[in-house]
Amino acid sequence: MRICVFDTAQQACKAAAAMIASQVIRKPNSVLGLATGSSPIPAYQELIRLYREGILDFSETITYNLDEYVGLTEQHPCSYHFFMQDQLFDHINIRKENTHVPDGHSEHLDETARAYDEAICAAGGIDMQLLGIGRNGHIGFNEPGSQFIYGCHVVNLSQSTIEANTRFFDSEKDVPRQAISLGIGSIMQAKTVLLIATGKDKAQAVHDSILGDVTPQVQASILRTHPEAIFFLDRDAAALL
Repeated sequence: MRICVFDTAQQACKAAAAMIASQVIRKPNSVLGLATGSSPIPAYQELIRLYREGILDFSETITYNLDEYVGLTEQHPCSYHFFMQDQLFDHINIRKENTHVPDGHSEHLDETARAYDEAICAAGGIDMQLLGIGRNGHIGFNEPGSQFIYGCHVVNLSQSTIEANTRFFDSEKDVPRQAISLGIGSIMQAKTVLLIATGKDKAQAVHDSILGDVTPQVQASILRTHPEAIFFLDRDAAALL
């Protein structure tokens, strides 16, 4: 594991974007694992800027997103399908057929989850996985629990995750109670993992992930066993290290 601490959140996100840009330049048909939430948005803005300046070409790039809410259609403004289109895909030259987000509106969620893992495997695996981190140390929607779950699966969201995501919805009751998420095994199979954490509200999760025990109670702690995991932190998120 490598830990990179920057003065500001913007710097941390730009550094993560630079790593992704380097991957795409080095291997144009890279398979990228992407994340949603507020943390990666500045990184996506930087990738859009590099594309518009003619530095990046995403025409061969393939993406697989970490997760999606259960029960939301692709057109729902709070779905992660919508988020990715709005925050990245609509602004670069990536092919729609090369972008993938789990289908949380499927009638057969367990089958959908298995098929998603199989599709990633058929694509050659994820070259670079981008992550955020929840206040309780979750990555993807893998909540604290008694074990690390290997493959893509359906998750019951914790109350703390529901409360944290309420800001994106009209009210707490509108937040879905389940999501479909890549499992820890799927994430750990990525060749490189980049985790962005910014802000004081992430400081405890960062501390527990880096300095606490490796435990499924803090799902991000497993990244300490990954040979190419990099944490990009601002000083607020690194405050307890």
